[in-house]
Amino acid sequence: MAALTQARSFAVIRPILTLWVCGLIAACGGGKDSTPASTPVAASLVSLSISPASVTLQMGTSQQFTALGTYSDGSTATISKDLLWSTGGSVASIVQTSGLATGKAIGNETITATVGKINNSAKMQVLAPYVGAATGGSHTVIMQANGSLTATGLNHSGQLGDGTTIDRAAPVAIGIGAVWSTISAGEFHSIGLRSDASLWTWGFNQNGQLGDASFVDKATPSKIGSATWLSVAAGKSHSLAVKKDGTLWAWGRNFNGQLGDGTVIDRVEPVQIGSVKTWTTVAAGATHSLARRSDGSIWAWGNNSNGQVGVGPTINISTPTQVGSSTWVAITAGINHSLGIRSDGALFAWGANESGQLGVGATSDRLNPSQIGTASNWIIVSAGGKHSLAIKTDGSLWSWGNNSDGQLGLGTLDNQLSPQLVGDQKNWKTISAGQFHNFATRTDGTLWTWGRNIEGQLGDGKRLSLKVPTAIP
Repeated sequence: MAALTQARSFAVIRPILTLWVCGLIAACGGGKDSTPASTPVAASLVSLSISPASVTLQMGTSQQFTALGTYSDGSTATISKDLLWSTGGSVASIVQTSGLATGKAIGNETITATVGKINNSAKMQVLAPYVGAATGGSHTVIMQANGSLTATGLNHSGQLGDGTTIDRAAPVAIGIGAVWSTISAGEFHSIGLRSDASLWTWGFNQNGQLGDASFVDKATPSKIGSATWLSVAAGKSHSLAVKKDGTLWAWGRNFNGQLGDGTVIDRVEPVQIGSVKTWTTVAAGATHSLARRSDGSIWAWGNNSNGQVGVGPTINISTPTQVGSSTWVAITAGINHSLGIRSDGALFAWGANESGQLGVGATSDRLNPSQIGTASNWIIVSAGGKHSLAIKTDGSLWSWGNNSDGQLGLGTLDNQLSPQLVGDQKNWKTISAGQFHNFATRTDGTLWTWGRNIEGQLGDGKRLSLKVPTAIP
């Protein structure tokens, strides 16, 4: 058995040694009958897949598409070389070599990637470009999805920010080249945050509400300090803001204690209110203020002559005071009234009510939060001059209060003491109530407006008030 095993082993080893020697000779250039090794055949592209396969974006914004190739050997790889991108129409433009597509018009578009004879396509839907608006006393600042701003309406103090004091009946671009993330409009001044969280103000500055250490009006956005900010609110003549570190700041008019610093002294620069670092959002009325903390509690201060602070007796409050003990998800302030949505979706109102702006079915003031109806599906709320707007979770829009200029959007001029359904659409997304006019967006990115338009605040170029929501081109 041992001899048989050795013989078999040698028979196997000998060919291996022969091959090794032949290989060595070939490497040294010897042996004219040697055969070169065969060259591997490269795998060929058999298909493309596009990512994302389907996308929805708003006009003026962009989407990066990529192409993944599948090869004949089953491997995959992202393709950039010899790849060309194209569109099927004029709804979008695309960089042929990179796949960066930009929405140019409202509609549907086909995005195609091609390598030689291999191609595939993706679908892109482009919506209208608007994401929201901020309505002030008689002016409006509008934001598009690409972060650009336009403004329309009264401009005697430069509150439109276009470098002039000329009133506008149609939107004019402001802060060209900048990308904005947040806007707020007061009676005659405006505040905005850019994408880098820097704070900018413009317009009327008689009481230092611009926060630039002066009393000089500004007709273009002016940067305030170097801090980074989270939330802003513009009142009649004062301003509020929350820094990214959660601290609360205020400046401007303070006759009623609306700044919350415990004094009635006007401030021309932002002053920190207390030492708490858990503030998240702010809302400014004519002469009172609201703010929310991260624990869901809301706090109020300032003029309380109509109960708009929400803490009982009608005496002014000069420092933030907690309103009730509930947990809240939204707050808003009108001229002399306040609204809030509780964490369970119930809607509450307090303060002045002479026009029914509280929506409680009567015209008597409320000194503490009073629930509006029994519904618990409210999601967004906005307080105007003496009227109010709100959106329910089903996307329906509701209004109540003063209707002198058709600002309720119901087609009449009659005041309403309780919430009334505005039209039958159920795709409302944002709302902003001004002194006598409103702006709103729908989920398709379209912008709608109604109410007073004598000063051009609706931006349709006609200066005629509207009694029902009307789309802005």
